[in-house]
This record gives sequence, C-alpha cells and structure tokens, in this order.
Amino acid sequence: MGILISLIVLSLLVFFHELGHFSAAKFFGVKVEVFSVGFGKKLYSRMIGDTQWSFSLIPLGGYVKMKGQDDANPLVKSYDNDSYNIKKPWQKIIILLAGPFANFLLAFVLYIIIAFSGVPKILPQIGEIAPGSAAFEAKLQKNDKIVAIDNQPILYWEDIGQAIEKNDDSLILSIKRDGASRIITLTPKYIVDKNIFNEEVKRKVIGVKPLGSQVTIHMNPIEAVEFASTQTKNATLLITKGVEKLITGAVPSDQVGGVVSIVDITSKASENGFVMLLFFAALISVNLGVLNLLPIPALDGGHIMFNLYEMITKKAPSEAVLYKLTLVGWTLLIGLMFLGLYNDINRLIG
Repeated sequence: MGILISLIVLSLLVFFHELGHFSAAKFFGVKVEVFSVGFGKKLYSRMIGDTQWSFSLIPLGGYVKMKGQDDANPLVKSYDNDSYNIKKPWQKIIILLAGPFANFLLAFVLYIIIAFSGVPKILPQIGEIAPGSAAFEAKLQKNDKIVAIDNQPILYWEDIGQAIEKNDDSLILSIKRDGASRIITLTPKYIVDKNIFNEEVKRKVIGVKPLGSQVTIHMNPIEAVEFASTQTKNATLLITKGVEKLITGAVPSDQVGGVVSIVDITSKASENGFVMLLFFAALISVNLGVLNLLPIPALDGGHIMFNLYEMITKKAPSEAVLYKLTLVGWTLLIGLMFLGLYNDINRLIG
C-alpha cells in the first residue's frame, strides 16, 4: 500500500510540473501535442482538444511535447503559427519556468493544508539528560518544563536550540518543576556533531532530549500563509545548498539517492500519517522545482540558458552546438539516475 501511495504522490507532483508548462504554452498559443504522466509505453490515452493525454508504463516522470520542441532530438523544428519555435525567447523562458514554478506553488499550497490540518509541535519538557552535560551539572531533572531562556519565552522544543545559539555565554533558564517555578543558570558545552549533509560541525548543547509529549497547532489564514512561505523558502535553500555541496564534493556521491529511496521514504512517511506525507510531498515538489532549474541541457534550466543566450546575443545557438550539448545533458542525467539507483541498491543490500 505504501508503494502505491508513493507512486501516486510522485505522479501528482509530475502532473503539476507538466501542467505548469502546458498552461503557459497554451497561453502563448503553442500547440501541446502530448501530455504524458510517466514514460515508455502508453497504457491509456485520450484526445482532449488537440492534445493527447496519456498515462504511461513507467510512472517516474512525465513530459509535455510541444509542437516543434523535442528533447530527444533538438534538431526537429516547426515554424507554424502554433509552434514553440516561433515564440520569442522571453516567451519560451516563461513556458520553461512555469513547470518549476508550479512545483513551488504546489509545495506552498501543501504547507497551507498542513497548517490548517494541524502542525505537530513537541513541548519543551525534558525527557533525558546526558551524564556530564551542562544540564546534568545544573541538576535539571526529567519532566522539567523549560518556559523561558534569557527571558525569551519557550513554547516548543525547537525554540530551545534557537535560544541557545543566540547566546555566547551562560544561560538563565526559567523552568517549571512539580508546579513550582525555578531559575537555573548554566553554560552550554560545544560538541562535534553531524549536520544534515553528514558534515562535522561544532554546536552548542545543554545535553537534554525531549520527553516526547506534543500538541497539534492549527493556524489561522495569516499564520498559515506565513508558515507556508517560511517552509517553502527553507526547503528551497536546503535543497539548493545540498546540490551545491554535491557539486563541490563536500557531500560524497554515495549520498545521492534515486527513485527507490524516494519511493521508500514516501512510503514510510505515509505510514506516519497524512500530515507527514504532505510534508514529504512538499519537500519533493520543491526538489523537482530546484533540480529542473539546473543549467543542464535537456532540463528546463538548460533551455532557459539557451534562450538567455539568444536574448543577449540576438542569435540562437547553432544547431550543431545545441545538439551536442543536449547529448551531454542526457548523458549526465542518465549517469545521475544510474548513480542514484546504484546507491539505492547498495543501501538495500547493506
């Protein structure tokens, strides 16, 4: 069941990406010949207007084929009135940007739904205390509730780390213990930890873990928009930073995941409830948006670069160069797909 949900989620994310391209193309009068969710052999097709809408065998992507535009063979051209080729470079760029934009917009909407459905928040109540830590030495106890740090109110567990990072010296903790208020002063200690990219970083800690009790926060419309904006921005920065670190070698290539990893994690997210599934779907949607903007020929970002070149130089790239760069782009993409699959298989074996 989890795998089926994963494939449905991926198909929906791809559908919205391609719907962005489709909508912009139709706006500028470009004929869309095929709108396909999935690749390979067509399982179901239906003509609606002048577009063939299809579901294909391999549900791991999708495409829209506009008249006069073919990623498999960039030398195929058409100069009819309803062709992609006759459009101005800025119009083509909008058509190309519309796909990634649809992914960012979808993520924003998903975060809005999450905000209305209820965001789980862990309460700032201490569960475990590490021996020898600052909290241990200050005699903090299990079930203590941290209500403020340096007079900054602490509502949820995530607020604790933010408050600790703001202060370079000792901290004044206001806590609740057995219904009574107490003031405790302690100095955080530095530890070497791993960040989300598996890099070693120094960070300040007081040595506590949460008890695990949580509340569900339902937001009003203004709070929901602010939450969705922040989450979409943070997800975009996170994925962009990850791509940058992968390119520079800061993150090793064995950390690249493929479609098996995506399906596996989406399946596990679905087992942890509707909200968790929406969180991961929003993250994957942002991921699709960011990756498609990379300046790789055969991706939206690569085509945008070609059109920017034409806008600046007032002439299109030569067909020979365009063809060779597209082949390089496809080679790189296929190589990344196989690398992700190879890493996925290794993780499964491991």
